[in-house]
Amino acid sequence: MVTYTILGIVAAIALWFLYTYNRLVSLRNQVKNAWSQIDVQLQRRYDLIPNLVEAVKGYMTYEKGTLEAVISARNQAASARETLQKEGGPTEGSMQGLLSAENSLRGAMGQFFALAENYPQLRASENMQMLQEELSSTENKVAFARQAYNDQAMGYNTAQQQYPAALLASTYGHHPVDLFEVQDAEAKKAVKVTF
Repeated sequence: MVTYTILGIVAAIALWFLYTYNRLVSLRNQVKNAWSQIDVQLQRRYDLIPNLVEAVKGYMTYEKGTLEAVISARNQAASARETLQKEGGPTEGSMQGLLSAENSLRGAMGQFFALAENYPQLRASENMQMLQEELSSTENKVAFARQAYNDQAMGYNTAQQQYPAALLASTYGHHPVDLFEVQDAEAKKAVKVTF
C-alpha cells in the first residue's frame, strides 16, 4: 500500500513537471510568434521609408538634412532589429536598443511629415498619397502586432513567476521577456501622416 502511495506521488510530481515544462515552452513559442508578427511589420515599414524619401526628393530639395535624418534613423532601427534577431528574439533587456532606435525613427518621421506639409504639390502627388496610405496602414499593423506581442509576453512572464512554475523556469532556460513599450511620451503620440 505504501509503495502505491509513493508511486502515486512520484507520478503526480512527474506529470506536474511535464505539464509545467510544456506550458512554459508553449508560452515561449507564442511570444516568439508574436514577435515575428512585429518583425514583419517593422520590416515592411523600413522598406516603405526609402520609397517615401525617393518620392519627395524632387519636391523637398532644400530639406536634404531632414531626408538624410529619416534614412539614418531608418537604418539604425533596421540594424537594431537585426541585432535583436541575431540574439534570438526578445529577451530580458534586449529590447532597449530597438526601442531607442524606434523612438529616433518616429521623431525623424514626425519632422519629415511636418516639413512635407509646406509643399502643396507634394501633398497632391498620387504616389505620395499611396505611400502615405501604405505607411499609415503599416503603423496600424505595427500597433496591433505590438499589442498582441505584449499580451503574449505578459502571459509568459506571469507563468514564470507563479509558484510552483517559478521553481523550474530559470533552471530550464525560461527568462522574462521585455515588453515592446514606447518610453518617450512624445513618441507615444501617433505619427501624423496626412497631406
